[in-house]
Amino acid sequence: MTENYPDGKLFSVDLQQEIKSKFYYVDEDPDIGPRLFFENAGGALRLKSVLEKYSEVDAIPDCPERIHKMAIRLQDIMEKSKEDIRIILNAKEGSIIPGLTASQVMFEIVRSVAENITSGTNMVTTVMEHPSAFDCMEYFAKKTNRELRVALSDKVTGGVSVDSIIELIDENTTLLSCMYASNITGAIFNLEEIVRRAREIKPDLYIVCDAVQHAPHGVIDLQKMPVDGITFAPYKMFGNRGSGIGFVSPRLADLPHNKLSAKPADEWELGSPAPSQFAVISEIVDYVCWLGSNFNGSTDRRTLFVEGMTQIKLQERALMSAMLNGVNGKPGLRSMNNVKVFVDNKVLSERDFISVIGFDNITPSQAVREYEKRNVIVYDRLATSLYSKRMLDSFGIEGAVRVSPLHCHSASDIEKFLDITSELAKL
Repeated sequence: MTENYPDGKLFSVDLQQEIKSKFYYVDEDPDIGPRLFFENAGGALRLKSVLEKYSEVDAIPDCPERIHKMAIRLQDIMEKSKEDIRIILNAKEGSIIPGLTASQVMFEIVRSVAENITSGTNMVTTVMEHPSAFDCMEYFAKKTNRELRVALSDKVTGGVSVDSIIELIDENTTLLSCMYASNITGAIFNLEEIVRRAREIKPDLYIVCDAVQHAPHGVIDLQKMPVDGITFAPYKMFGNRGSGIGFVSPRLADLPHNKLSAKPADEWELGSPAPSQFAVISEIVDYVCWLGSNFNGSTDRRTLFVEGMTQIKLQERALMSAMLNGVNGKPGLRSMNNVKVFVDNKVLSERDFISVIGFDNITPSQAVREYEKRNVIVYDRLATSLYSKRMLDSFGIEGAVRVSPLHCHSASDIEKFLDITSELAKL
């Protein structure tokens, strides 16, 4: 369906307003008042229902590992959430890994493969990976005396081409780690083709995926891209901080890993995870399904979730088109004097809603401060940052302003941003 709308499709005005009403602080900050929060690739706007449900469940003192009525209720909350994680990923068989952060979970998944699969002399990743994925690959490649092969970036798309990854894989590759979308440029990786072609070279290759950036912006389907491990962060998906989620295939789940001795071989939970963190995930899925129900009359939860994420993708693509090309007669970023759009892939279907820009007249850090003076929250990605250096160096960029709105924003929000950006370009 998204292919039918290369420039996206906006929500109706009424639906847009209803969506905004479900989020905290879309249009205002509790300290500074009215503002635009366009920093969702670093922070994230939160659903009101998420924090309400978290507070409700977290106030319950009972341990879910008991047999009384409230404990059973908590067990039901956790089981529903685990089913909803499978809904998000379209996952069938396999195990769920709860952790404090998605980064922590990724380290555990990579460690389990690297330390327990003794065959293979190399591991493959890409220069665009978040440090949580790249650094653990680097660490365990060194620890297990394997070569780390790194696919380079594509300066046109802002991502990494399929061929650049596949040419590094051979029969001696133990593990491939590849993100779903870049949190620097928004470039979406073609995971379906990457997985298919990688397994044509080595059918039993282990593949893991960091989907933290992409999960709030598009559909994930493990039936179409059967990776062995994947991670996402509920707080990026309109939830709250405090947890990271991983999912592993049955064969990876059975590899040796940290666990209590009496637990099943494929159990990855350690200790007693907070039921409130699980309840949050169901609230997220409930919201996306509600959104999907405005466009689809199905009663199937996965169908409604896919519809909701599809509509989110179309809305964000339309907002991205307006930001880049202009809206209501106002010039977009691409045509503004003194403004440069970096790694500006013209095919919007290959991008999540992130734009990285620079100014001829002010530095990225100065621009961020000037935006904040005008109540716009964005962020500078600099080559001096451990979270940005490797990626920016690959493009020959010393620094940029990252702009990352969310689907709950409107075309009028984009218009305000363009007005302010035009003002900054004249400083």
